[in-house]
Amino acid sequence: MTMHATPVRLNAWIGWLFAVGSLCFAVGSVPWYVDAVGGVADAVTFFVGSIFFTAASGGQLAQSQSPGLTGVDELTQHQRVPVRLWAWMPRDNGWCAAATQFPGTVFFNVSTFAALAHNLTVQQEDRHVWRPDMFGSTLFLVASAYGILALGGRVWGSSPRPVPWWIAWVNMAGSVFFMASALASYVLPRTGDPIDPEIAVGGTLLGALCFLVGAVLMFPAWRHALGAAGRERLTG
Repeated sequence: MTMHATPVRLNAWIGWLFAVGSLCFAVGSVPWYVDAVGGVADAVTFFVGSIFFTAASGGQLAQSQSPGLTGVDELTQHQRVPVRLWAWMPRDNGWCAAATQFPGTVFFNVSTFAALAHNLTVQQEDRHVWRPDMFGSTLFLVASAYGILALGGRVWGSSPRPVPWWIAWVNMAGSVFFMASALASYVLPRTGDPIDPEIAVGGTLLGALCFLVGAVLMFPAWRHALGAAGRERLTG
């Protein structure tokens, strides 16, 4: 059975899912929220956010490898087209970004779910929480690099910067913050404390806010792409 999707609706769902997931991570990182709801509810907030991240990333992967879901105009954006669930496109930087990001979100599912457990030893916390978080942060960093490479000649370019440029670089900033948080979250065996709790919390908060901005920018980026596709069709 072949799945079908409407390009404009899928893109909107991806944007909203990323936004909600980012908001969960941002809220979960705020100290007053932890104090208000408690550690368990805060851990659940992160886990729920990771599920939204994975759903959005899965949609983005399908979008990147299904020709009918991108490069559409005002008319074709409303037409249902087949969704390709599997593809191998290593020469397409956009696909590489999505294909790298998706398993990164799955690692966040693992780390945030493991964080729900109580009374973990230092070794268990580093193995089941920190290690998947580190893997996920690394994959996000690689995915962001592919996202910048997907800009092609617009990596630096001249002003004004197009919306996809801002999305790529704000996502890179978010990935750097997530990586800083992951590094600072390593639990030291001798003390049982993270290397730097402030960086761990602050990195997650700032990274989530960057991803939230990137998600919101997906909507004007879509409208810009529609206009470009329409002009290309007229001149072609």
